[in-house]
Amino acid sequence: MSLHPNTRIQSFRYAFRGIGAMLQTESNARIHAIATIAVIAVGFMIGISRIEWLAITLSITAVWCAEGFNTAIEFVCDVVSPDYHPKVEQAKDIAAGTVLIAAIGAGVVGVLVFGRHLLALIAS
Repeated sequence: MSLHPNTRIQSFRYAFRGIGAMLQTESNARIHAIATIAVIAVGFMIGISRIEWLAITLSITAVWCAEGFNTAIEFVCDVVSPDYHPKVEQAKDIAAGTVLIAAIGAGVVGVLVFGRHLLALIAS
């Protein structure tokens, strides 16, 4: 089953529109964007290895995916249950907790990757 090229192009438009909506509506997504740019810049400045780039890339991707799912869950919850409901609150809390877990994991990877490079810079 192949998609018509125009259908594929349209699906990318929808995806980029979704990323744009996430960046416009979620302050945490903007924080993730700044952190992503900073981490990539520092990675290039200190010359991290290929395997270190792999760890950083996977960590950044995990945080962005978690933030995207969290944002989508929040939007759906707000439509399905505009009034307060404890299960909706719980779903939103769990989704937010998932972002926190991904961010903590990314932070650990950042310390493991950048820590030794920064210590070497300080020592020299």
